[in-house]
Parts: sequence; structure tokens; C-alpha cells
Amino acid sequence: MDIVQQQILDSYRAAQHGEASPPPPGRHDREVLRELRGRLRAWAATHPPPDRRPPPG
Repeated sequence: MDIVQQQILDSYRAAQHGEASPPPPGRHDREVLRELRGRLRAWAATHPPPDRRPPPG
């Protein structure tokens, strides 16, 4: 089942129960990516990269 078929099925089920339809696929993608980027930046700020220089000698 692809995403369009799932959306149609979810909308049908919501209509049968008198509930609001779910949001269309991809509607919140930008917000999710922004939040993920912010979380990754916060994680990177508290976890410095390892020292990859070879030992002297």
C-alpha cells in the first residue's frame, strides 16, 4: 500500500467515525526537518568531534 492509498483509507475511516480527516502526506515535513536539524546542532554542540590526528612520534 502506498502513501496515497493509506491517506484515502485513513480519511474514509475518519469519516465513518465522524472524526476530522488526517493531514495530507508531507504537510509537516519542513517543520520536522527543521526540528531535526536543531536537535542535531544541539547534540553536536555538546559532543565535540574526536581528535583524529596521529600520535606524535
